[in-house]
Amino acid sequence: MKDDYLWDRSGAPDPEVERLERLLAPLRYRHREPRPGRARWAMAAAVIGVAAALVLMVAPPAESTSWQVAGARLRKGQVVRTGGAGITLEAESVGRVDLAPHSVLKASSEKKLSLRSGELHAFIWAPAREFVVDTPSAQAVDLGCEYTLNVDPQGNGLLRVQLGWVAFQVGDREAFIPAGALCVTRKRGGPGLPYYEDAPADVRNGVAAIERGDSGALGGLLAAARPRDGLTLWHLLTRVPEHDRGAVFDRYRELVRLPAEVTREGVVRRDSRMIDLCWNALELENAGWWRGWERKWRN
Repeated sequence: MKDDYLWDRSGAPDPEVERLERLLAPLRYRHREPRPGRARWAMAAAVIGVAAALVLMVAPPAESTSWQVAGARLRKGQVVRTGGAGITLEAESVGRVDLAPHSVLKASSEKKLSLRSGELHAFIWAPAREFVVDTPSAQAVDLGCEYTLNVDPQGNGLLRVQLGWVAFQVGDREAFIPAGALCVTRKRGGPGLPYYEDAPADVRNGVAAIERGDSGALGGLLAAARPRDGLTLWHLLTRVPEHDRGAVFDRYRELVRLPAEVTREGVVRRDSRMIDLCWNALELENAGWWRGWERKWRN
């Protein structure tokens, strides 16, 4: 046998080498071109994997808010769920919020929280109208206050004000709640009629009945109302149908001293200036925010 055969298969082969070649032939390496489809998928998967890694490395984290829980800042969009114990959120320029056990809260932005369910107690020192809390049925706008807000699993809410004022609003429907008063809000109806917690039973029951659609409860509510309940009657002026507005105004005028320029006819047609004058006549304390509020009932 020539050595050249072993290197480049030139020359005469040795019989023993030929025998070994025949035995080892099934194990010979055979080069195969990869299937085009499988190659493309493999390349695409690799590209996607690299892109995903780049997104994870390059995409910035959510922006921090000023709200802190136990010294850790919440990020925009972060959701907080409490278990059997409550927590406290604090923001130096906004205020303090105590979140009760079994509550769900979202940090929507620097001065907006969203209470999805449960209870919070807020003490706010930010300027009026800057801090808001969204709920499934209405938005609570802080007007310099302390308040407690509850949201049930169905999305209905209850707001109680301990200090200052809160505005409850959704769309064109609004309620203004001072200290000592409360207001219910419903997911499909928005804020109801605010009333003082010490209101007579006929006023409280009348509010609940009217909000259920029972217009027959209006007479009992008006008869039981005190001068302090002018707050509830003022909200009724912009809520009841026109044919009931005159009766509400008549009782309001008996309880609250009105300027001579306020007329029954003007209120019945919901003249915006006269509605404003009726509000001013309540002489409620700490209502300076009213001058800058955008009245939704204005024409």
